[in-house]
Amino acid sequence: MNNITKKIMILSMIGIIQTGFGTAVLEASPMHRDNRQDVRFDDRHDGGRDNGDRQVEHDRRMREENERHEREMRRHDHESDREWQERQDRENDRHNNTLNEIAALVLGVVIGHNT
Repeated sequence: MNNITKKIMILSMIGIIQTGFGTAVLEASPMHRDNRQDVRFDDRHDGGRDNGDRQVEHDRRMREENERHEREMRRHDHESDREWQERQDRENDRHNNTLNEIAALVLGVVIGHNT
């Protein structure tokens, strides 16, 4: 009797798990959704920006950072190959961090603006 009870419990748990998977698959399927896409229009005349100030500021900061990065990546006259390579590695890390900060600022503004 004990062996039959264990088998019944195991089979019923497997059935419950399969039912859960089936429910998740049905919810994720696009079958019961509308076939149209959700399109949103921005009726503001400033292109979704507050007077374009944020976009202009973003573009200016990106341009300045790229110009600075380009200057720093050039080899100095007094540097050895090893020093130049080390400085390039540090500069690439700094450049990537700065670009991430600029992107995060814009992303934060967009998220804050939409809420």
